[in-house]
Amino acid sequence: MSATTPATHAGAPGMLDVSGTPRVPLSRLVTVELRKSLDTRAGRWFTGSILALCLAIVVIYALIAPEGAIDLGDFLLVSGSVLGYFLPILIILMVTSEWSQRTGLVTFTLEPHRPRVVAAKFLAGLLLGVGLIVVAALIGVLGVLIAGGGWDVETGLIVNGFVIANIIGILLGFAIAMLLMNTPAAIVAYFIYTLVLPIAVGILGAFQEWFADLAPWIEFNTAQASLFEGDYVPTGEELGQLITSGLIWLVLPLVLGTLRLLRAEPK
Repeated sequence: MSATTPATHAGAPGMLDVSGTPRVPLSRLVTVELRKSLDTRAGRWFTGSILALCLAIVVIYALIAPEGAIDLGDFLLVSGSVLGYFLPILIILMVTSEWSQRTGLVTFTLEPHRPRVVAAKFLAGLLLGVGLIVVAALIGVLGVLIAGGGWDVETGLIVNGFVIANIIGILLGFAIAMLLMNTPAAIVAYFIYTLVLPIAVGILGAFQEWFADLAPWIEFNTAQASLFEGDYVPTGEELGQLITSGLIWLVLPLVLGTLRLLRAEPK
């Protein structure tokens, strides 16, 4: 008796030919990632809590701020600072959900090209972050209306201290999440970066002059300090410090995290 070899051509019974199926559009993947970040109770509450906290702090500032510090620039700085502190955490939750909630197997089965999933998450996080930045700006405007303040604002403050600083926060949260791919670890690493590291660098720089000169080149918080100085135009050295420290704290973790994700085994 001879064994029968099953037919392998595309039209054979029981065979499904998917070679002509079009790839899922990137725009659809971005839409899915945006929906995933907000369609859970935790995602909605955390996003709403960030905006509620921005509103509460702005209202309090409008009621207690001295008369000379109630223009639009001051309110944008207050609202943007609150948003910038929590926005990276929201991005971390968006990126690490595939691994902490064990949905990666489903995601990478429906879209096996992992770089496209990474790109979709990045674009979704950027869109969500920009949307929240716009809402935070509107909250700052509301603060001016409540306080009856002026509408004076330095262009550099809007561009550097409000927009660019928050976009850097989005990139930072994405880079940390990609590198660690674990929600608790990524959040702890973020708080170490924002709270512990600047204090340690400041203390060491106060005692060692050579380290104070080196810190802006290797520590991203120190390099960003001048962004909040109103109409700031970086010198060549300051721009070099931002680029160098940004490569260390943003680009390097993102590259290593992407390489790790491409090789990781979803469970």
